[in-house]
Amino acid sequence: MHKQIYVNMPVKDLARSKAFFEAVGYKFNPQFTNDKGAGMELGENLYAMLLSEEFARTFTPKAFPDAKTATTGWVCLSCESREEVDALVAKARAAGGNIPGEAQDHGFMYGHGFEDLDGHHWELVHMSGMPPQA
Repeated sequence: MHKQIYVNMPVKDLARSKAFFEAVGYKFNPQFTNDKGAGMELGENLYAMLLSEEFARTFTPKAFPDAKTATTGWVCLSCESREEVDALVAKARAAGGNIPGEAQDHGFMYGHGFEDLDGHHWELVHMSGMPPQA
């Protein structure tokens, strides 16, 4: 069905957001990056488009809620290991991100997350098996 995903996220300060995500370990595709937006590579065919709020407003007439006080959705990314989950959360914390909760271990799934500088929630999970049968 779908071959790629682009998650569009409005940000207040594009340069500051790029620096944050670079500190966490992500790279930006220069072909999709300028002073209005930045194409962040999350994995093969997985992208987050960080868009200045001014530019993002050209795509929708709706208001952008303050992601620090409202949740309209969040990004969940799979990781190769529990250690990768913890390492990315630690990098986000060191780069100025907020850690809103503790890691959660559900046996088959381990997760933890962070909020970026604009308050967007990023959840990181490692799946080591399947959930128990209901």
